[in-house]
Amino acid sequence: MKKALKSNNKNLGHLGALAFYMVLGYFFFLASSNMNYVWKWNSVPKYFAYEEIIDIEAPLDGKFILENGKFYIDGEEKVLLEGLDSSFKLDYTVGEDVYEDDLLASKEELRAGPIINGLWVTIKISFFAIILAFFIGITLALMKLSSSQFFKDIATVYITIIRGTPLLVQIFLFYFIVANIFELQTMVAGILALGIFFGAYTAEVLRGAIQSIDKGQMEAASSLGISKFQAMRHIILPQAFKRALPTLVGEVIALLKDSSLVSVISITDLTKVGKEIVANTFSPFETWIVIALLYLCMTSVISYVGHRLEKRMALKGGIA
Repeated sequence: MKKALKSNNKNLGHLGALAFYMVLGYFFFLASSNMNYVWKWNSVPKYFAYEEIIDIEAPLDGKFILENGKFYIDGEEKVLLEGLDSSFKLDYTVGEDVYEDDLLASKEELRAGPIINGLWVTIKISFFAIILAFFIGITLALMKLSSSQFFKDIATVYITIIRGTPLLVQIFLFYFIVANIFELQTMVAGILALGIFFGAYTAEVLRGAIQSIDKGQMEAASSLGISKFQAMRHIILPQAFKRALPTLVGEVIALLKDSSLVSVISITDLTKVGKEIVANTFSPFETWIVIALLYLCMTSVISYVGHRLEKRMALKGGIA
């Protein structure tokens, strides 16, 4: 009886939430209908992919010939028509006379649009920044927990400065100062800024997780002849990662979203592409809705993967 009542309450809750969002969506629909705005959803697909027309023109006067599977123009000299193959639609037949700049052949090729290219840049930046952030985070966490005051002070000052200044300011510092001094590419500067910033937050998350493990486990490992390094690697860290996983997933999601800030230093990521499309088409609503949905899809995938990892680690008791 209680189980059936609980199931009914759950279903009612789902229906209530669905009704709430339907009413909210209808409200926004009415509000947008009253705006003096022309929606241009039909222009959105071409920013994902588009057909590019490739033309091959005659470089000189002569005869259009085919030899050994390759096309040439035989005039004052024999010139190979590079790139021309059977996939093109020919406007001239082999053996005809052609003149310079005549259109010989053409074809349509599907190309990735600016949104796909920007999405790929965002994924690349986020991926390398996440790796850097985890490397820095683990190193700093162990430094703060070490018995050496030297390492503790270095880690403490680093974390205090990085966490105490805005990410946008750090991106500008890396772009205008560090990148110029070391002649770094803009992409590298963006990755470093993101990785170093989130490395400080990751360090504090891991430090707290490691300290939450009972100290008796380290003492027990020592009594069994296990070195401190081995105990940290095989006993403490797997449990710490298990406890810190939900927060770490949150940090990864935050990094992915904050990667949009690198658009201010002329990196053509997803957000920068959105700005360029709006500037060219004057369609801000459609563009930013699509950009937001793409970020939502990426963060949802990360949340799903994190949830699966959390379940797997709960079954195994740690990292296997």
